[in-house]
Amino acid sequence: MNNSPLDKALVDEKIKQLRIPDVGKASIREVVALVNLVEEATGFKYVRMEMGVPGLPPAQVGVDAEKEALDRGVAAIYPMVDGIKPLKQEASKFIKNFLDVDLAPAGCIPTTGSMQGTFVAFMAAAHVDKKKDTALFIDPGFPVQKQQMMVLGLKYETFDVYNFRGEKLREKLESILSKGNINSIIYSSPNNPAWICFTDDELKIIGELATKYDVIVMEDLAYFGMDFRQDLSQPGVPPFQPSVANYTDHYILFISSSKIFSYAGQRIGIMAISDKLFERDYPDLQERFKGTSFGATVTLRLLYSVSSGTSHSAQWALAGMLKAANEGQFNFVEGIKEYGERAHEMKALFLKNGFDIVYKTDLGVPIADGFYFTIGYPGMTGNDLVENLLYYGVSAIALDNTGSSEEGIRACVSFVQRSQFADLDTRLRLFNENFSEKD
Repeated sequence: MNNSPLDKALVDEKIKQLRIPDVGKASIREVVALVNLVEEATGFKYVRMEMGVPGLPPAQVGVDAEKEALDRGVAAIYPMVDGIKPLKQEASKFIKNFLDVDLAPAGCIPTTGSMQGTFVAFMAAAHVDKKKDTALFIDPGFPVQKQQMMVLGLKYETFDVYNFRGEKLREKLESILSKGNINSIIYSSPNNPAWICFTDDELKIIGELATKYDVIVMEDLAYFGMDFRQDLSQPGVPPFQPSVANYTDHYILFISSSKIFSYAGQRIGIMAISDKLFERDYPDLQERFKGTSFGATVTLRLLYSVSSGTSHSAQWALAGMLKAANEGQFNFVEGIKEYGERAHEMKALFLKNGFDIVYKTDLGVPIADGFYFTIGYPGMTGNDLVENLLYYGVSAIALDNTGSSEEGIRACVSFVQRSQFADLDTRLRLFNENFSEKD
């Protein structure tokens, strides 16, 4: 690595300082900490692709609504644990306008980001039936959700969906669900990190089998409307965001404000529980948490225990953003198309310099340009690639961190500014010059 722009010894020193045993297998937060230390010590700015965090200004309509709420004094008042009424109503309308799904305001519950929502949902689903002690992740997926399962001490299974698209998904799911131990199915669409988007046919398969085996489906919509191959921005006008909610009665949707509204810092999202699931009584769940229905247990037992509600002012911010979107005054999709444009240009730089796209197609169609993409390099595992790129001032995480069975890395575009594209091109060229000579 004589041509790398960083002193290898210094990077190695920081790895040792953080006591990271295998930097190629480092978690997102470990990579963040390492890069921060190197940047502080050298003044050298990395091209940072490891963190899935927004890189655009927050939606002004949300900022204005939150300021107004703070001026009214809401910071002094506990909100109801299941959310303020205007937010619940606007969330219900948003789900109707952009998914064409009817879901009562009662089931629209604000959470401290979708991560808090998944945390309590995993906990609840794990106790609905004593015979069903395992969750199923359709991977690749968000690594921290597995960490949540570990913290909760819960069991889970996974499989990489890459080779099980279309009708193949039915056979794969049936083989797992038929064992009778699965309580829930979890996935994201658009997917983190592969950026595949499930079709209505695939969502129908998931919904039908979930109904057949009485399984709760958890659909992470962190990247709502961000399949830029179609216009999903108009309220009440098709096409709508595809969702399993059209194909089963027992589902939970997680709608985050972090990416679609660039409102990540205020930690606010919606956990939307279907009407039938919200009202359903599970004797085992009631025995475990001494609650009543599924919805009441999630709110009055679990969410109340975890945080006693979600930031009052942030709820007003989200209510304002949803209301503006519902009324056609705020085109949130238009505001985040920048991510797709960055992805398109960054992919071209990687391909130009000897890299390859890992998840290339979405059921035979080129993968969309969006918040994430996946990259590999000939002869390297994903862990090798993470480690070697660090010495060239490029940071990312390995795909095996996401449950993928493919070799490569996850690249997030949000923190990479267009002004860094020339640096990225140079660093990838140097990387390729060094490692292509070793082939």
